[in-house]
Amino acid sequence: MTIDECKDLEKPFVENAKIVDCENEDGSIWMVLLSTCVAVCGSFEFGSCVGYSAPTQSQIRNDLNLTLAEYSMFGSIITIGAMIGAVTSGRIADFIGRKGAMRMSAIFCITGWLAVYFSMGTLVLDMGRFLTGYGIGIFSYVVPVYIAEIAPKNLRGGLTTINQLMIVCGSSAAYLLGTIITWRNLALTGILPCTFLLVGLLFIPESPRWLAKVGLEKEFEVALRKLRGKDADVTREAAEIQAYVDTLQSIPKTQIFDLFGSKYIRSVIIGVGLMVFQQFVGINGIGFYASQTFESAGLSNSNVGTIAYAVVQVPITILGAFLMDRSGRRPLLMVSATGTFVGCFLTGASFYLKGNDILLEWVPILAVSGVLVYISAFSIGMGAVPWVIMSEIFPIQVKSAAGSLVVLVNWLGAWAVSYTFGFLMAWTSTGTFMLYAGFSVLTILFVAKVVPETKGKTLEEIQAIINS
Repeated sequence: MTIDECKDLEKPFVENAKIVDCENEDGSIWMVLLSTCVAVCGSFEFGSCVGYSAPTQSQIRNDLNLTLAEYSMFGSIITIGAMIGAVTSGRIADFIGRKGAMRMSAIFCITGWLAVYFSMGTLVLDMGRFLTGYGIGIFSYVVPVYIAEIAPKNLRGGLTTINQLMIVCGSSAAYLLGTIITWRNLALTGILPCTFLLVGLLFIPESPRWLAKVGLEKEFEVALRKLRGKDADVTREAAEIQAYVDTLQSIPKTQIFDLFGSKYIRSVIIGVGLMVFQQFVGINGIGFYASQTFESAGLSNSNVGTIAYAVVQVPITILGAFLMDRSGRRPLLMVSATGTFVGCFLTGASFYLKGNDILLEWVPILAVSGVLVYISAFSIGMGAVPWVIMSEIFPIQVKSAAGSLVVLVNWLGAWAVSYTFGFLMAWTSTGTFMLYAGFSVLTILFVAKVVPETKGKTLEEIQAIINS
């Protein structure tokens, strides 16, 4: 059976109103929502781990007598762990399943948090941070993939966006809690999302597409019916998934170097390109050092700007989730990149005015406005949409290798931007933000020329479009 024949199998599913309506029955919706809520506990954990170091710096350094270099190692080693987690995430998710990978990630994170809590020196402290990094490296891949594989196509974009929303919530919660509780107690709060995840995994089904891929036909049908409702007619959707999986299994197993052949190169370019642009518009530099940016711009109380930064992300990310399956992925990305350009331009202009002693009273206002415009624009599209598209564009036989590659690129970009931000700001503050503004323009061009629209399409239809 060919890919085109698989595409033909999808037509009745798309056109038949009865089947589509089955996706909206209460039973199916509630199980899909429950499964999504359980999975995004991993996303909240992701945000908690990333946000932990910002509010705890002075406490940890004073309690453990750490030098700035030692604390910098503690803060950055999470990225190294996450890179390794990203490399192994796809293979792990294929070998032990999406639920198994999430369970494994939670155990690594719990172990890491306990090591941080009981640490009395740098070795155990850094090891704990590394373990949490490894755990969230796996979470960053498996959570959006699991949600994309269980969700009906009309809800897939919005539900996958919850991944980014919960990362933002976890980061904001860590920042705010870190201002009122000790660093050791804050480490214990990081265990809570993992606990909820481990308990929730007992009540939700495995990904039907993964079950079909590994040949567990009975479990595949049970999981699909559990997700779509006991009275739903899942015959055609099951046949569609099974036929596609059968076709893919007849194709030789893909190695990492095969991704760069003509068959998969467009998907790789889309996935890698989006992750590169997501990072190089400057999110981790601007986000990690927002307080420093406000201070450099002359804001009298930088905490005001930083708290505003943390608070504005949540409602804007929620708005992005609602728009995901209404406006489409491509328009949302282009609007978001336009907004990050405006935000970077305003912030860069504020530093230009300060450097030339022009309208100095406007410098803090422009800087805060620019950063808030930037984070609002990033949160509405650039934060979530690349992860949604990443989970949609790769065929199942290369999803593990390709997903690991894409997530690795994302973490490498995150490290590069966060590491170089301080040096760039010391060299030229105006130039730093204008550089990020330039990448925002390149993002718009990349999306317009390369990225396909995936709104309202099954995963199999997306493959047909990419391969056409």
